Amino acid sequence: MTHINIDVDVEEMVQDKRGMATYWQIKEYVLEHSGLKVSSLYIAQVKQKHGIIERENYNKPKSDDARQPQCPLEKERAITEALKHFGML
Repeated sequence: MTHINIDVDVEEMVQDKRGMATYWQIKEYVLEHSGLKVSSLYIAQVKQKHGIIERENYNKPKSDDARQPQCPLEKERAITEALKHFGML
């Protein structure tokens, strides 16, 4: 049996992924650091507010006057902090 020792710099691997967080990672970070549960809709609203380009949404409302819930300020702050943590802002 042969053993191979490999040195891995985890910090370097994390640095390479900055700015590429998934919605799931953002949700987990917000829950862990603020105790708040946030939806993908709220994350998308905050990203749009900060000018982060999203791909086109193909699940559009059928009527022009459809209403969406708006992200509460407390959750917006928590999402913004998560975006900063992941290097997206």
